[in-house]
Amino acid sequence: MSPIDLAIFISRVESICAEMGAILQRAAFSPNIKDRLDFSCALFDASGELFAQAAHIPVHLGSMAYAMTSIVEGVDWQEGDMLVVNDPFLGGTHLPDVTVIAPVFARKLSGTADETELICFVANRAHHANIGATTPGSMPLSNSMDQEGLVIPPSIFVRKGKVDEKILAQFTGLPGANTTGDFAAQMSANRIGIERLRALVSSVGLDQFMLGIGLINDYGEKLARSVLRKIPDGRYHFSDLMDDDGFGHLDVVLDVNLAVSGESIILDFSGSSKQVEGNINCPVSVVAAAVFYAFRCLLPEQTPNCAGTFRCISIGVPAGSVLNAERPAATAAGNVETSMRIVDVVLGALSKAVPNEVPAASQGTMNNVAMGARDGDDSWDYYETIAGGMGASESENGHSGVQCHMTNTLNTPIESLESHFPIRIMEYALRENSGGQGVRVGGDGLIREFLFLEPTELTLLTERRRHSPWGLFGGEPGARGKNSLDGRLLPGKCHERVNAGQVLRIETPGGGGYGQA
Repeated sequence: MSPIDLAIFISRVESICAEMGAILQRAAFSPNIKDRLDFSCALFDASGELFAQAAHIPVHLGSMAYAMTSIVEGVDWQEGDMLVVNDPFLGGTHLPDVTVIAPVFARKLSGTADETELICFVANRAHHANIGATTPGSMPLSNSMDQEGLVIPPSIFVRKGKVDEKILAQFTGLPGANTTGDFAAQMSANRIGIERLRALVSSVGLDQFMLGIGLINDYGEKLARSVLRKIPDGRYHFSDLMDDDGFGHLDVVLDVNLAVSGESIILDFSGSSKQVEGNINCPVSVVAAAVFYAFRCLLPEQTPNCAGTFRCISIGVPAGSVLNAERPAATAAGNVETSMRIVDVVLGALSKAVPNEVPAASQGTMNNVAMGARDGDDSWDYYETIAGGMGASESENGHSGVQCHMTNTLNTPIESLESHFPIRIMEYALRENSGGQGVRVGGDGLIREFLFLEPTELTLLTERRRHSPWGLFGGEPGARGKNSLDGRLLPGKCHERVNAGQVLRIETPGGGGYGQA
């Protein structure tokens, strides 16, 4: 396969992922999926190695890439099957992120007309606002996974094209849930992926298709090694503090030692805190996602998002730590808050190795807002992450009011939010002058103010309320975030019961500045 043919092949498989995402978005019912785009789509080879993904959500795709092999091995796959899973300790992230996987079969090259073989997988992951947690929005202030909702082990819920209604009902029939349409959208996304892959195989031939998958990963590895070998050999250390775990444990340490030797890169997180009571714990798959993302930022734009890109990177995380928690640790915020802060420490270490390539700290939080009510037919669940400021770099100021790093979603449009839920948005604006000063200025955070029209349960899982996003090389830190209810300051992580007429105000952090002004 020539370089031009390979480039075309990469574009074709990536376009399949993008089309899967378009189908999922357009067919979904919930605002979190259809409006915020809280989903991801990807393709994996027959062994579970990633070979294509759309530009969706880094924490979804990196974690899937890390753990897909162990999920798909040992399953008796048949044509028309689909498997569902959300277990954080089996390649998931947190319980609301539900993954649907389907095999793709093609006729054997040397077989008869009816002989087929497994050639690859399609997969998508979508965030469901109700997965049966103890509080609406399914992002509770939890200290056990039991409080976070339904745990779905790897389960075949579609066999040979026939849906097992009993299995499906376990997660579509949760109290207050209205997820049937979203699961149908996930299945539809996989079906279009299978259809397009079969058309591609028919077009190029199965032998060229299988060759192309291997060449994508080889090309990704070659590009990555050519860039990463430019990082000077040495050991680079960085440590940062998470605010708290929501249960009184302050200053949770995230620590990395980055060892570079030629084309080999080893990240050791053994200096990080032990597993904590609250839900900022995460599985090692989330750590892998954050690490892969941070290094992907150093690579050229044309680098394919595939397993080969990360072959030279090794990760060490001791079991029982906040970054490799053990069951049944709570993990709801690990996927969102801790993943963002892992990016901070990895980029912090890289700033000592390649200072001109790395920005100051961005907001370092997803500013998770979950709310709703449990009232029979009037039950509702709302969840979103709120944008903030990006860190400045040597070449430019940080962007303001953007979803950055491990989230790549949108804020819920006001019109959608107000039409679906008993909420009014009273203010939605940039938080002026919240970015850190410097030669290059950090991006500003946002202000988002909610008026409640009915009694509501509210959960906030936020970071950077005690510790500011750091600046680089003399740049000042970005402003810390701030949460308040009717003017009363709220903790970064909390659960509140609010009444109609009360107002929640979220002020998100700014990004750090770069260089001393």
